[in-house]
Amino acid sequence: MMQKLSTIFSLLFLVTIQHVSCQQQQALGIDEFQTKISEKGVQILDVRTMGEYNSGFLTNALQADWNNQTQFNDRTQHLDKTRPVYVYCASGVRSAAAAAALRDKGFTAINMEGGMNAWKRAGKPVQGATNEGKISAADYQKFSGTRGLVLVDFGAAWCPPCKKMEPVVAEVKKMSGVTVRYVDGGANADLLNVYQVDALPTFILYKDGKEVWRKQGIVSLEEFEKVFKSHA
Repeated sequence: MMQKLSTIFSLLFLVTIQHVSCQQQQALGIDEFQTKISEKGVQILDVRTMGEYNSGFLTNALQADWNNQTQFNDRTQHLDKTRPVYVYCASGVRSAAAAAALRDKGFTAINMEGGMNAWKRAGKPVQGATNEGKISAADYQKFSGTRGLVLVDFGAAWCPPCKKMEPVVAEVKKMSGVTVRYVDGGANADLLNVYQVDALPTFILYKDGKEVWRKQGIVSLEEFEKVFKSHA
């Protein structure tokens, strides 16, 4: 009987140790988190709102609002499951839930304990929003009104599907007969409202100043070629 109890306690002890070890892998303090996100090939995900993101964010962080599940699911589906995702929010609560949801989908996701509040208190580096990339309404109308085909790419550096589209857009820029103009959605919220851009990326094609086509999300190079040909 005593031997059986001893065996049971030993098994319980091992399970507890494994659980603690697992929890340690799923959440890191800010110092270790900072070390990990400096490694090559990692993905950093800010799950706060856009307003919070613009108040200061980690360098190279992508953004997907955990409180907006449609946006969160749409953007995170474009993350790479072969690379770890380091997740943070303001205090660590939303990011813990977001990291758990990502793990359920097959990602290796690690939460930052204490979130940006703890990060800033520790004096860690924060990248702030700037006016860089700001485009006036007059400038937009000028370049979108150019004769010929003009493809306007509404995107953002923090947007996962936008990052996925970068190689395709690079190939489109090599094509003759079409001009590509990039609009930073983060810096130009007013233009998003004016031109009814509800999500990023959104591509709008103009011909001689008139909108002739638009699409939100991922677009293949073949689809772009077909659209350009139909409006040549």
